[in-house]
Amino acid sequence: MIPPQRLPTSLTPLELVLAALLDRLEPVAPIELPLAQALGCVAAEMPPLRAYPPCDIAAADGFAFCAGDLVGASSYSPLPLATSLAWVEAGDAIPLGCDCVISADLVDQTGPMAQVLGEAIPGQGVRRAGGDIASGSLVLASGRRVGPLELGIARAAGWDHLRVCRPRLCLLNIPAATRTTATARLISETARAAGANVVYAEATGRDAASIAKELDTAMDAALEPGACDVLVTIGGSGVGRTDAAVVALARRGEVIAHGIALQPGRTAAAGRIEQVPVIALPGAPDQALAAWWTKR
Repeated sequence: MIPPQRLPTSLTPLELVLAALLDRLEPVAPIELPLAQALGCVAAEMPPLRAYPPCDIAAADGFAFCAGDLVGASSYSPLPLATSLAWVEAGDAIPLGCDCVISADLVDQTGPMAQVLGEAIPGQGVRRAGGDIASGSLVLASGRRVGPLELGIARAAGWDHLRVCRPRLCLLNIPAATRTTATARLISETARAAGANVVYAEATGRDAASIAKELDTAMDAALEPGACDVLVTIGGSGVGRTDAAVVALARRGEVIAHGIALQPGRTAAAGRIEQVPVIALPGAPDQALAAWWTKR
């Protein structure tokens, strides 16, 4: 008979567990990803942006003028134009000396000389330089999650890649008697939604030898730089006769704590195999999710 895992007489405070897991932990190295793949990732430090638009441009089709030259113009007192008209379309650069765009309806060209039928104010019909993106601003501050808006800003700035941090999470499911994977899938999808790159594996059994074998496989892959930043096991962390996750962890590395002051989730454990932090989550969905959200 395999002796069951036992919890200590006193549970370990969560703060101590987190401090031990973070000790000697190096930040995840940033990588560059295409914009479509960067959605949901955590932003790394990025260079400042250039102003966009780079110069004053027309916000609508019309005629470009200097607003000061149109003072007093109205349908009752048309302003005759001695100079040629400057037509611009949305997105065109505003000509030198102009600061507004008026619609074609305000310009009468039926007579021998064109006339303006209304006033304008500086900036009317114009998108100012830097109005969309200020010079020196950032797509996103380091440590924030990349969303659709940030991708739009990057595209407007002409970028096709973003510098992000995407931790690689190796998830090992320890199957229950029912062979259900619901909890493992829940944690996997939650981690992906948080910006992690998840690699999924499953132990062949619940005994310590089978679990330890899969831990060895995960660690062999983790020897490559960036292959595994954190290892998470699902199931087998309780005190039943078939729970052996923490025993297997002790054989392959170090158990920092088994039995954490969480409710639900008190049978969760934390440890380390070489430089890789390990989190052992219970197999019950509510306990696993509670421990995951408090440790993440």
